Amino acid sequence: MESVAAAANGRTSASLLERFPVGLRALGVAGLVGIPASVFGVMAGAAGSPTSYVPSRSGGWPTWLAGPLHPLGLGLGPSSFQTLTLVMCASYAIVLLAARMLSGRAIALSIGAAYALLLLGPPLISQDVFGYLSFARLGALHGLDPYTHVPAEAPTDAAFPFIGWPFQHSPYGPLFTLGSYALAPLGLAGGLWALKAVAVAASLGAIALTASAARRMGRSARVAAVFVGLNPVLLELAAGGAHNDTLVLLALAAGLALAASTTGRGGRTGLNTGMDVAGEPLRAARAADEARDLRAAAAMFVVGIGVKASAGLVLPFVVLAPSRWRERGGVAASAIGALALLALVAVVGFGAHAFGFVGALGEQQQLIATHSLPAETARWVGLAGLPTWWRDLFVAGFLVVLALTLWRTAREADWRTMAGWATLALLLSTAWLLPWYAIWALPLAALADSRRLRIATLLFCAYAILIHLPLADPLLSPARQIPHHRLAPRR
Repeated sequence: MESVAAAANGRTSASLLERFPVGLRALGVAGLVGIPASVFGVMAGAAGSPTSYVPSRSGGWPTWLAGPLHPLGLGLGPSSFQTLTLVMCASYAIVLLAARMLSGRAIALSIGAAYALLLLGPPLISQDVFGYLSFARLGALHGLDPYTHVPAEAPTDAAFPFIGWPFQHSPYGPLFTLGSYALAPLGLAGGLWALKAVAVAASLGAIALTASAARRMGRSARVAAVFVGLNPVLLELAAGGAHNDTLVLLALAAGLALAASTTGRGGRTGLNTGMDVAGEPLRAARAADEARDLRAAAAMFVVGIGVKASAGLVLPFVVLAPSRWRERGGVAASAIGALALLALVAVVGFGAHAFGFVGALGEQQQLIATHSLPAETARWVGLAGLPTWWRDLFVAGFLVVLALTLWRTAREADWRTMAGWATLALLLSTAWLLPWYAIWALPLAALADSRRLRIATLLFCAYAILIHLPLADPLLSPARQIPHHRLAPRR
């Protein structure tokens, strides 16, 4: 049924291209210009003067925070932010429709220009980047373990005025936490711009890897690059805020690229199961190659766990991807070995508190984001606050989806598609939903067999953008304000 729907969609798209090729191409080119132009407007406006869209202004407005676009003297208020964001979203939709008619060079130029501009402005929407720096400075400069100490214990540190939540422990994985220690000698300004550069580089790397994987899978690399790279959530919220979720995105894209030679259906070779005996060695060799690629992908997903534990959601799907239990055991062994190495790094770096980030994640999950689906629906039905039983309903729903998607993966469903649905279910069920989390689903949806998954992912991304715009005032409750989740230094 899915293949029939995809084929029908392909015929419809082809028909549109045949009937309106010139107009659609012209609109696509306009969209490729509109995206970096709107990014420039947002970043230059945010740099021009203190604005609520740069919450780290709480620590002051030094020129190193405003960035090189500051001398332009532009401003950014709710109306201009909404207009520019809507232009960005409309341009994205147009380019996505016309991607097959646009040259790869034009798409690459638009992506490059947009991310270069993102690099020049202050961190948008969130103070998380200063949370990263604060935890790094706790460990590297003050000798305090960020898994057992909080930023408030170093109130004289230069990062302290810029952070949003000074009483939380670090929920980040040991690879990211130890790696961030290297930023402390750069100073606060140097550390900020280094993290901005890392976020932009990670985003570009993830885009390139997703496009490469699509090409190897016989799909449109241009569509995949546009789907991920020009998505407003990645541009404005994730890379624009210098979030380490971009590193998770890179790890996911790298794992998917490593497994690109495996077919969608349970990782099977796709060869004729009725081939004669002479073909059996070829089929066995192909299965062994695919299992090897899946083992490498599993190890890469573990690297993502070293940044944020949420990357681990994909791991059981890649383990179940091979068609035979023998190959599944090999992938599981690879994952376990990589996890053991990660644990060793954590123990060497943090000793007895190596897994303190797990406890911090538990603390975090007790928090409530204003526009998470559990919080919004609780208000819609007239509940007072967010009762525990209501949250538990959403958690139960996620567990059901997780079990169903794992079962389907074990029965030869496309593991990328199933992992994508499980990721969306997690995002919809958590009460601590931060909008840049939506990028976790992007590479999975871009490479999955399911058109429905891509549509659902785009709808979720639209919601993540909508909650920041004034036009959402009549739709969301309570009345829109800069949500408290924008001030969070971590997820």
